[in-house]
This record gives sequence, structure tokens and C-alpha cells, in this order.
Amino acid sequence: MLDKQKIDWLFNFIGKPALLGLVVAALLIVLFPQFRGETIVSDDGADDGRNEQRSSWSGPVSYSAAVSRAAPSVVNIYTKKFIRNRQHPLLNDPFLRGFFNYQQQRNQNSLGSGVVMQADGLIMTNNHVVDNVDEISVLLYDGRELPAVIVGTDADTDLAVLKIQADNLQPITVGEPMQSRIGDVVLAIGNPFGFGQSVTQGIISATNRNGLGLNTFENFIQTDADINPGNSGGALVDAYGNLLGISTAKVNQAGVTGMGFAIPADVVEKVLADIVKQGRVVRGWLGMDAMRVTPQLVKTYNLSSNNGLLVDKIHSGSPAYNTGIRPGDIVISINDVMVTDRHSSASQIADIMPGQPIKLAVLRGNKTFSVTAVAGTRKSRN
Repeated sequence: MLDKQKIDWLFNFIGKPALLGLVVAALLIVLFPQFRGETIVSDDGADDGRNEQRSSWSGPVSYSAAVSRAAPSVVNIYTKKFIRNRQHPLLNDPFLRGFFNYQQQRNQNSLGSGVVMQADGLIMTNNHVVDNVDEISVLLYDGRELPAVIVGTDADTDLAVLKIQADNLQPITVGEPMQSRIGDVVLAIGNPFGFGQSVTQGIISATNRNGLGLNTFENFIQTDADINPGNSGGALVDAYGNLLGISTAKVNQAGVTGMGFAIPADVVEKVLADIVKQGRVVRGWLGMDAMRVTPQLVKTYNLSSNNGLLVDKIHSGSPAYNTGIRPGDIVISINDVMVTDRHSSASQIADIMPGQPIKLAVLRGNKTFSVTAVAGTRKSRN
């Protein structure tokens, strides 16, 4: 039998460290749920693709689960444009034409990518992929090749909606580009150079890029994932396979690498919804031309503000015209949002539905006043 002194010694030597270890383990499990091996779901209870990867990833990081989730929703697009060759009058004679092997028509082929947005066959791509073409075919992930028709286009954002007749389509899951952060891993899925579906990996380099002169309305996600010819219209997805944007362009300048751009998914969804519902994208319109106030403008015109938009022109009969705003005024804020640059303000106005009020804070000389315009309807470039 162990006496009390030996029992106390064993408890101090073995029991206390073991008890301390159990307490530490319990605290780690409470503070770090992933140690429990439990499935983690989003706040709304939905599985957004993270659960599968959290439970399956081990060792070196792999994005195969994200690709497997998104790739079936990305399609290859092939287009044809029929071009009639100019014909010499002498070739109207069938006898002479036989000597020259003359072809009255030739085909100009191009390629791109697209993303299945709905199970009924609606596909989003870039407008420049399908603009002014005569024939469109779509190659699905499972190998089916089908003809496609254009439902509608929006040149202002370089987006187009296509429709195919097919069953067993897998629409892509749309993510939250507004929640994306610089440094987040992204994957570009598309059909570069017509080689077939390919995946490139990178990070988000910047958000809300504008002023590139590519589209009327620009709010690009910038990435260093390779976006090559043929990737246009394809998917930029997050590390879980959720759509963040439609790949649209890259900087093609000597010595420039790793600068690709994608149209955010929330813009894509709005364009899709408007085209399906109304046949076109409906945007608000104010009817004035303005430029951002710069130090040079302040100096040249002796302006009383270093911020805002300097009104250059007012369109007759426009909502801005009806408020009494005139050239030389400086717009400081729009609907209580401070003006930072012309592109952001143009997008803000475009997002206001026609008929809704637009409150403007205006500086004229040294006097500030407010006016309220009623948004008009912006004409589309299409």
C-alpha cells in the first residue's frame, strides 16, 4: 500500500502536468473550432464551398476543389464572321471565274470564354467577344457543342448575355466581390488561345480600378493571374470556386506583365437581370459633363475648392439643366457622398433608377447650396 506521502508525490509529479495539459487542450478547442474537425458553415447556414475544402485540404495547399466546383460552369465560345470579298466585274462571267478558283466569301474566326449563370442556359461573356459576328457556338465542359444566340448586350460595361438550349447545366456560384481584399487568391478559368479550358492563379492586386478607357463604366478587379486572348468572358473565381468577376482585359504594353482586369460579379448580375427583364440595362442620367478638380485647375481658374467636379457643360433640357446648375459650378457631393473622382460619380449616378431624386451639393464662387434633380434615363451605346 502507498502511504499518503507517496500519493502526494505522484500527484504533484504526474497529475498536475496532465491536468494542466487537459485545460490547455480544452481552451484550444474552444478558441479554434477547426481543431474539432467540425464542418463550418456560413452565417446563413449555406455551404459556399469552404466546408469541403476545409475538411479535405491537408499538406500542401491545392485549389483543385475550387476548380472542380467552378470549371463545369465555364464554357469556350467560338464565333464566325462571314466576310464577302470584293469582286472584279470580269469575275461575273462564270467562264472567267473558273480560271481563278475565286471565293466570294471567307470566314473570320475568333474565340473567347463564357460563364453559365442560370440552369436555363443563360451565359455571360464580354460584348467584344460576340460583337458583330454571324455565328456563335458554345463548347460545354462535358464536350457538348451547341449554337448560341445573343439575348442582349451592354457596350457600356462590355458584357453580353447569350442563350443556349441544353439540359444538365451547372450554374456558377456567385461570390461577394465587394468583400474581396487585396492579396486574396484568385483563379482565372478560360480558353486562352483556343487551347481548351485552362486555369491560372494569382492574387487580387487592386479593386475599383477605373480611368483605363476600356469601358464607359469601370470598376475593375485587378489581378496578376494570367488573362490571355481567349480568356475574355471567362471566370475569375475565389479560392473556393465562387465567381468574383468576368475576365475582360489585360495591359498589352512592352515590359508590362501581371496586369489583368475583371468586371465584378455584382455588376455582371445587374446587367444580366436588366437585360432579361427589360431587354437593356437601365441607368440614371444627370446630363452634365464635368472634370475632377485638380491643383492645375484650381490655379488656372482660381477655384475656391480643391475637391469635387468642375461642371464643363450642361445638356439642354437635362435633369441638371432643370436644377439651374451652370458651367463653372463645382459639385461637391452626390446624395451626401463626397465626390472623389469623375468615374466613381458617373457610376453612382448610373446606379440611380430614373425618376429617383439626386441631391447635389454645389459650390458657386464662395457660396455652397443644394439642389435636387430627378434622374433621367441614360441612352445606351448599343
